[in-house]
Amino acid sequence: MIKEAIEYLFNKGTEEFGSLEVEGKTYITGNASMIEEPRVNKAFLLTTLTGIVDYINNAVDVKEVGREMTIHIDDPNTVSIYSQLNDERKREQLVIAKAILPNVVYDRFLESENFIIELMSKFEPTEDREKVLKLFGCIKSEQVHKSMDDGLSQTVTAKKGISTVAEMEVPNPVTLAPYRTFPELPQPTSKFVLRLQDGPEAALFNAGGTSWRVEAMQSIKEYLDEGINPELKEFVKIIM
Repeated sequence: MIKEAIEYLFNKGTEEFGSLEVEGKTYITGNASMIEEPRVNKAFLLTTLTGIVDYINNAVDVKEVGREMTIHIDDPNTVSIYSQLNDERKREQLVIAKAILPNVVYDRFLESENFIIELMSKFEPTEDREKVLKLFGCIKSEQVHKSMDDGLSQTVTAKKGISTVAEMEVPNPVTLAPYRTFPELPQPTSKFVLRLQDGPEAALFNAGGTSWRVEAMQSIKEYLDEGINPELKEFVKIIM
């Protein structure tokens, strides 16, 4: 019995493969696997919204995939372009754009100099950012010799613990705009709680929820809608 079963399986495995067409679809005989239409091997990888607009306006893949495309805004830093549905109700991913963003440090105390660098290099200028920088330009701690640092120049004096020159008030919450979406767009703002401790050290804690994500994605949609050639808009759908 076992011998006959093994011979049967062996003979099935050595059958010659052929093809069979059923209702316009081509199948390989033997295991009846359907031969799918040629698909994009690898999506274009971009880093800007400008690249998305250029891809659409220059009709890069129109001859291969047709004019109708769907732009999907996946999240505040990722956008994908898909072809229209084919006969198997499948889409091809043609392009994926992912913004290159800095790693912003939250919920962790940083030494004052590193905190200033973090604010200046990873946050878009806002009124509250300048207030925080000014505050840190006047903070003094005993371990340093008088600290008067505006990010450009520095003097020192010694004192134990944290205090502020002229008893400056720590602003809270602060409205800041970290870089977290594509560079072509104004960065969405959020509220943060600023906390200080001996060192001096400082940390930012998110106090604004996730509404900034919706704002950023809406900005992406508006940017693309304005940038795409009006003659092509009837063929391109933008969804969030």
